[in-house]
Amino acid sequence: MAEQTKYVLDEADLPTQWYNVVPDLPEPPPPPLHPGTREPLGPDDLAPLFPQALIAQEVTTDRYVDIPEEVREVYRLWRPSPLFRARRLEKALGTPARIYYKYEGVSPVGSHKPNTAVPQAFYNAAEGVTRLTTETGAGQWGSALAFACAQYGLECEVWQVRASYDQKPYRKLMMETFGATVHPSPSELTESGRAILEQHPDSTGSLGIAISEAVEQAAQDPDTRYALGSVLNHVLLHQTVIGEEALKQFELAGDTPDVLVGCTGGGSNFGGLAFPFLREKLAGRMDPVIRAVEPAACPSLTRGKYAYDFGDTAGLTPLLKMHTLGHEFIPDPIHAGGLRYHGMSPLISHIHELGLIEALAIGQQECFAAGVRFARSEGIIPAPEPTHALAACIREALRCRETGEEKAILTALCGHAHLDLPAYGAYLAGEMVDDELSEATLAESLATLP
Repeated sequence: MAEQTKYVLDEADLPTQWYNVVPDLPEPPPPPLHPGTREPLGPDDLAPLFPQALIAQEVTTDRYVDIPEEVREVYRLWRPSPLFRARRLEKALGTPARIYYKYEGVSPVGSHKPNTAVPQAFYNAAEGVTRLTTETGAGQWGSALAFACAQYGLECEVWQVRASYDQKPYRKLMMETFGATVHPSPSELTESGRAILEQHPDSTGSLGIAISEAVEQAAQDPDTRYALGSVLNHVLLHQTVIGEEALKQFELAGDTPDVLVGCTGGGSNFGGLAFPFLREKLAGRMDPVIRAVEPAACPSLTRGKYAYDFGDTAGLTPLLKMHTLGHEFIPDPIHAGGLRYHGMSPLISHIHELGLIEALAIGQQECFAAGVRFARSEGIIPAPEPTHALAACIREALRCRETGEEKAILTALCGHAHLDLPAYGAYLAGEMVDDELSEATLAESLATLP
């Protein structure tokens, strides 16, 4: 009998709770601060942007939060998602390492993002909200929220970073097919966008700018709320269905990961996979190395400053203690649009400061080389974002080839690239370049910290 390559859970194994890592940490993360008073934020301060249920989840100290059955009903369209053993990649690399990937590309929009988009839309609809605004980089989050809003009868308005809006036209079409309205950011529709365009008429945009536009619109309308696809605690909470399922699938495989690798932009995909395994590590039940991988062009964890900063460019959001490149930082228009964010999740930043995870940055040419290698062996073309994790997985697997170590390596393949193929076209044509973030640019950006 052939060795098993795919580990599939039954519908009965769909998680019934999300996992909150905060109670298990050696010390709690620093609180967000009000942008005006600089005092710790209270629930009422978030009410113009989020429904009460999500505010409660943002600040909860409960270890587990029940998943509403109405959310699990939509989850069942694609969850539980499969775990694969990448045997053909292992053979191609000639490594004794065992490489596993949790594949989130089976969702309706082809990424992990609906794991949080669906509950966010559900809780907003339950409290009578009629419209959600948001930003999106590569378009994965915007697509997910548009899909989720369609499930609950909400309007959806999306500001997409200009660089990605131009690079990825099919993402816009997907969002519009699900019923969303999509604008390139910066736009003339908001004060934030007009201010940027006045200074930089040819701006390629950033997630920070797009957040400013979406937040500004939400704050002006009592029937509208804002939805965020990464960074905040409640978003990472919802994504833990990934890691909870993966733990059960490793039991099926009779294996335990020695190294866990995930790509990081704002942190939702990485946290979703890593946090349940971190719980097991802190409890002494396993001891994986947990490694976050980010783009060399937007290296918040590896080169950013751990400080309070705004989550957006215009300074409309609360101040978050996080690894940041500065809220006015405009990253190069690399193809991994979902990783082009100036800051890192406060929770992941805190966990990194505690020494519980590692971080490294990799240039996009090595990442796309890894994506091509993976596609030609495993048959899935990875989205540009998870190619960063795959590049790190391949580095680890090749080390195992040199040392003879038989490590088990786990990563989250958080989406496919069927709508990102122009990025692969640029790589295959030899037109892709690696832009290193200069010390001068970084220093100039960090000087804007509040």
